Amino acid sequence: MTYNIKTGGYDGSRGTRLEAIAEVIGSALPDVVALQELRGDSGPWLAERLGMRMIRARSSWGQPVAVLVGPEWTVLTAGSVARPFHHAAARVELATLGGPLTVFSAHLHPHWGWRRLHEARWLVNAVGRTRQALVLGDLNTLDPWTDHQERLAALPAAYRVRHLRWRPLGRARSERDVSTVARVDTRAVAALDAAGLVDVFRAVGDGPAETAPTALGGAEFSGMRLDYLFATPALVDRLRSCHIVRTPAADRASDHYPVIAEIDL
Repeated sequence: MTYNIKTGGYDGSRGTRLEAIAEVIGSALPDVVALQELRGDSGPWLAERLGMRMIRARSSWGQPVAVLVGPEWTVLTAGSVARPFHHAAARVELATLGGPLTVFSAHLHPHWGWRRLHEARWLVNAVGRTRQALVLGDLNTLDPWTDHQERLAALPAAYRVRHLRWRPLGRARSERDVSTVARVDTRAVAALDAAGLVDVFRAVGDGPAETAPTALGGAEFSGMRLDYLFATPALVDRLRSCHIVRTPAADRASDHYPVIAEIDL
């Protein structure tokens, strides 16, 4: 499962959503959970509440991420991806009957597509030649296989620009004469795909693909798929299912829905 829990589940003076988040995760019974947007003690609280082990990657500028692992799984190695992500990326290697499985939890840059592209490339390098690996997280990027014009038109301009890239159009005698055209910026997801990683939802997904917003809303969303699971080719034949968890609890727990996949190891 991958799950952006929105500001660590904290809403300031309005309290927390941690119980609702724990209900969403606990009801799905995942073996591994990639969490994004941790804050304060939300990660350790959830790990204890769910009876799972937490591996956290701290962030210098944004919010930490983590991987929660069920108690029956053996952790072989764990740590952070040592790159200057705006948020962070955690890495955990697990022992399975099908061989070692390396899980990455990542949260890419929320504002700039060129930064997301660099961060996606860092993830590709971190995966390297690992045979069995999963890259999970809030990639803050639209996919390159869908027409996004309608959903982008529904966004306020300040948020729409996050998903656009600008390029000169045609020739000009001077810089002032150069007109520009906006294109949907899907480069981060495209980089993972170009590296041979497989979009799990695209391969075996069922139901609507959009992961934000939930009933909590959010002006920066307009029915968008921003949360992904990517698998190395060695796992393709082991993919069984993938869907967005849409429950009453998930509607009030975060502004993102979690994504869960079943993989036969």
